[in-house]
Amino acid sequence: MRVEERYSRVLDWFKENMPDAQTELNYENPYQLLVAVILSAQCTDKRVNQITPGFFSRFPDADSLASSDAEEAFEYIKSCSYPNSKSKYLYKMAKKLVEEFGGRVPSDIDELQKLPGVGRKTANVIASVIYEKPALAVDTHVFRVAARVGLTKNAKNPLDAEKQLMKHIPSSLVSIAHHWLILHGRYVCKARKPLCSKCGIAEVCCYYANNSG
Repeated sequence: MRVEERYSRVLDWFKENMPDAQTELNYENPYQLLVAVILSAQCTDKRVNQITPGFFSRFPDADSLASSDAEEAFEYIKSCSYPNSKSKYLYKMAKKLVEEFGGRVPSDIDELQKLPGVGRKTANVIASVIYEKPALAVDTHVFRVAARVGLTKNAKNPLDAEKQLMKHIPSSLVSIAHHWLILHGRYVCKARKPLCSKCGIAEVCCYYANNSG
């Protein structure tokens, strides 16, 4: 099967079966999503959503967080993974957001990556979800699903996978495609034991073709 046909069939299936896919992180504004995505590194969205209500009650905006310190931030996020590092990132992020961006979360991917704790993946999430830009964040789920299905070939790292995916996914679908691949990886194409019998795109999947016999 040609790669163009595989993309077409995969995207068509998702469009029909997951038309409203979106992030599972709870947020009300750009600042809240930025905090949640930073917290979500190596941590489940479910855990992050348990942490953020208390965090946002104490730190409702970048100014309040920047006026505090990493030690206090730590007390609100200590049940997530790597709380020491994340509390420092969040405090420094808020300081920079206030001092250099007037407290407003930037929309430009390069500008976003100037914020402490924000790498390309996080920047792409913000640009895509908040500002509806054609940016595709490649996390472990996206990287795994794309490789298994055959949407990417021999991608060496997330950036390589991102470039391959962006080459074939129409710009109008990039934002939602990010959620399609994440959710598919989270609930169907699982890391240890993919649920191929429940997968709607198995018939066009390279992994399934090589392991179904």
